[in-house]
Amino acid sequence: MVTQSRQAQKQLYETDYHLWVVETVKKLQNQEFDTIDWENLIDEFLDLSKREKRKLQSLLKRLFKHLLKLKYWENETQRNRRHWRGEIANFRQQIKYQLEDSPSLKSYLKEIFAQCYLDARVIASEKSGLPLDLFPESPIAPLEEVLDESWLP
Repeated sequence: MVTQSRQAQKQLYETDYHLWVVETVKKLQNQEFDTIDWENLIDEFLDLSKREKRKLQSLLKRLFKHLLKLKYWENETQRNRRHWRGEIANFRQQIKYQLEDSPSLKSYLKEIFAQCYLDARVIASEKSGLPLDLFPESPIAPLEEVLDESWLP
């Protein structure tokens, strides 16, 4: 009986994800641990961590992209300065909130810092049409400055 229920849960995961989540939550609340699809539940928890990391990575790249445009895209600065500064503030706030929710991700942010800068450098070059070698190969500032709400390049 328990094996059948677990098999049904695994099948439900493949056919109706939302219902699988709802039923899994009910089973956890009712402490029906024998009938839980543990394999998929563990995978989902691991995926939550990956999603949080990807979100942080995306926010940092977007922050760098706007910092680079603000500093180097001179012929568009007058027209776009306010927009870019607003985006910079927005991405800094989102990073701050994510780190408040998950302080352990701060070390991950340090790990991905250089690569996010390099990725953003390519994106800023593509978006602006400016040559890639115009943008420095090393980050334009240390992490603390990049995240500092009062710092701009």
